[in-house]
Amino acid sequence: MARALLIVDVQNDFTEGGALGVAGGNAVVAGIDALLDRSAERYTLIVGSRDWHDADGDNGGHFAAPGEAPDFVDTWPPHCVQGTPGADYHPELDLAHIDLHVRKGMGEPAYSAFEGRTLDGRGLAEVLRERGIDALDIVGIATDYCVRASALDARAAGLDVRVYTDLIAGVAPESSAAALRELAAAGVELR
Repeated sequence: MARALLIVDVQNDFTEGGALGVAGGNAVVAGIDALLDRSAERYTLIVGSRDWHDADGDNGGHFAAPGEAPDFVDTWPPHCVQGTPGADYHPELDLAHIDLHVRKGMGEPAYSAFEGRTLDGRGLAEVLRERGIDALDIVGIATDYCVRASALDARAAGLDVRVYTDLIAGVAPESSAAALRELAAAGVELR
């Protein structure tokens, strides 16, 4: 089995102190670095995904309208805007191991890394097929949104999927637990 690692949205805006900081985000970064230090060579490909929202507009309704409060379900405060420090990978994440970068949410809502594009414009599923990848390990932020959506899309693409539960952090305990139940029911291995 050719296995890849997907590092989902380990960005400044999603870790403590960011626009949508998730509790435990910094610990996830440290854990991912430890995983990369001890196991990077076992992966055929290592992918990093990032939200990469447009600076202008509401990104297809993803950002709450000016003067309106976000509902934190479908609308959010501005975050991970292209070219801002919030959109950067967390500074502690060792980028030397990442072979492929995927950007998503450019002008539209997008949670799954499979909705994004590589720097040369290809979709993640296409790249994984080209590389003969049939198994995907997933880590990152946030359990109940982008990790969930990416894992479900990976399963829909026919991949064997594992989510490392000690290397993810969610927005809320209840929605994170529900996401993990949904992933397990979809055939995702929770490790």
